[in-house]
Amino acid sequence: MRRKIYDQLVFWKEQGFVKPLLVVGARQIGKSWIIEEFLRQECSGRFQYLIFNLYDRADIRELFDRDIPTETKITQLEILHGSAIDFEHTVLFFDEVQESEGLIASLKYFAESPVPYKIICAGSLLRVKLKRMKKPFPVGKVEMLDMLPMDFEEYLWATGEDLLAWEIRRCSAASEPLLTPLHDKALGLMRNYLCCGGMPEVVASLVADGNRVLALNTALLENIRRAYLADMRRYVSSTAESIKIEAVYDSIPSQLGNSAYKFMYSGIEKGARAREYQTAVEWLVSSGMVLRCNMVTLPQIPLKVYQADGYFKLYLSDSGLLCNAVGLPYQQLLLDNDFFFKGVIIENYVATQLLAARNPLFYWREGNTAEVDFLLTGTECIMPLEVKSGRNKKSSSMRVFQERYKPPTILRVSARNFGTDGAIRSIPLYALFSLDGTSDYT
Repeated sequence: MRRKIYDQLVFWKEQGFVKPLLVVGARQIGKSWIIEEFLRQECSGRFQYLIFNLYDRADIRELFDRDIPTETKITQLEILHGSAIDFEHTVLFFDEVQESEGLIASLKYFAESPVPYKIICAGSLLRVKLKRMKKPFPVGKVEMLDMLPMDFEEYLWATGEDLLAWEIRRCSAASEPLLTPLHDKALGLMRNYLCCGGMPEVVASLVADGNRVLALNTALLENIRRAYLADMRRYVSSTAESIKIEAVYDSIPSQLGNSAYKFMYSGIEKGARAREYQTAVEWLVSSGMVLRCNMVTLPQIPLKVYQADGYFKLYLSDSGLLCNAVGLPYQQLLLDNDFFFKGVIIENYVATQLLAARNPLFYWREGNTAEVDFLLTGTECIMPLEVKSGRNKKSSSMRVFQERYKPPTILRVSARNFGTDGAIRSIPLYALFSLDGTSDYT
């Protein structure tokens, strides 16, 4: 499957493998597959590559966790491998690197050594591990790439709709309506994506079965959910912590539909307080299983400066996992039926697509009277983005925002085609991937 991160891996190679590379993201989003594909396609001929999965290699974990010079560890790695390694022409891929603090700490040596080591690592809970490492992390000595599930454009590529993806980008850049039959087709494919999500194994299964969403093997989504729960129980400091993490995760679908329009600790259990669950929230956000959207009180550049402490929303990282978690019958989405939770699913989808397009997640709220779903940072201003999902409050909220801050551009995401109406630019739900900086909406 074609993935956007592939070009970033090629760029790392073209820059000369200068620093060790860490590819970070949640479990089962395709990190190992895309790295191995990169190695097969880009590191053959002049280069060769070796793959070490630390989850299965207790001997390598033990070696790098020993308190001995790194030079000795490298020699012993060659012994474990069974032959000398030509490091000048060999790329070493350490998968599941979160299993070894010692190897992560050794990346500083690899970066500074006169020997031209070429190191790439991947980890499913790497950001969780980095925050809890006892050994020093080699700050400034590594490059990090964040990876997410497949976005809708990657889904179109996987389903053979490359030309449609290209046409969406073209119309987006020109603010030109997509031909009506293509618009309807894109909306239908987007509804399919809402059901299955962007987990590569699930998408591959759907494609292999002729894109029949109603026949989707939901056991694949359930297996991913179970793998996430297993991680919550394994990569923690205590059983009590894992119980809290799981409770936060399970509460998110209902929290997204609450009237408070923010994450409520009392939504986890009655009487719950922030101090009891803050660590669990941070664990989930660091793991990549959950996305955090921070509230700002003043929509000005830079948004991060105006965050309201303790006010945020949490979204699941994948729409397919959300639909599976709530047991939603896919017919409801495929037939485009109108029901309240549909708005929750679409808002969650928009959050995942904005983040995939490298837009940090922020929203604006004032008291209990007005809220804007998302805020994007343009070249010279903050652009409010409204998701049309059936909540009556939202249009009046945008009017409040517009009167107060007078943004030159307002983005409205809905099932409508591309178009403009004064300051309002209509963005179809299927075109969010075009908001990645390749189109100028200011």
